[in-house]
Amino acid sequence: MISLTRENDVFTLTMDAGENRWNTTFVRDIDKALDEVEASSGPAALVTRSTDTKFFSNGLDLEWRQDPSAHPEGGDADAFGAEFMALMGRFITLPVPTICAINGHAFGAGFMVALCHDIRIMREDRGFLCANEMAIGFRIPSAELALFRHKLSGSAFYETVQFSRRWGGPDALAAGVVQHVASMEVIPELAQQIAEQSAPLAANRELFGDQKQRLFGENSVLNLPHGAAHMLKNADQFG
Repeated sequence: MISLTRENDVFTLTMDAGENRWNTTFVRDIDKALDEVEASSGPAALVTRSTDTKFFSNGLDLEWRQDPSAHPEGGDADAFGAEFMALMGRFITLPVPTICAINGHAFGAGFMVALCHDIRIMREDRGFLCANEMAIGFRIPSAELALFRHKLSGSAFYETVQFSRRWGGPDALAAGVVQHVASMEVIPELAQQIAEQSAPLAANRELFGDQKQRLFGENSVLNLPHGAAHMLKNADQFG
């Protein structure tokens, strides 16, 4: 279902569960893989990919969620919400550069995990990114809204969460939702290249991770009530 390999300074986390729908077992397997990444030292980067040719991740495992007892392989349904959100928080602050190789559709939770990566590469000819909760009658949790707000520009954010816009590769690139688009064949090579180039940034894990915490953690610099001019004039007060 989940495998982690390493080549030189680049870890590759591979999702191999078909549509890669999210349940508690899936969350915990990925969490264990991140334990191994964080236990390493020195330069490193992480590439996340899928083996499916159509889907990067098709969101929540709805059949399991609707009837957990019929799908015990999905794990403890009561634990899912908190553990999934904590995993997203872990991804977004992972102390190494993270690259998401989006080879196909990424809906809901799949879109979320893609956004939690530092760099996103999307297939240029097929596949959509979509936060489809509004379209299927689900409420978007505030924590998820905060993730989208931090990672997307104003107009792209609103279209994503309020209108469930489906972003194809070229549109996603133009709106800054992804940083690169490429053909299916080129995505793995490009992801590896970007990972190798960025891995030295994680030689100082404490520094790399601390800045992510200041960007996205408690008292985030993106959320502080003061404007930049005030903070610049009183920089000694803000660290």
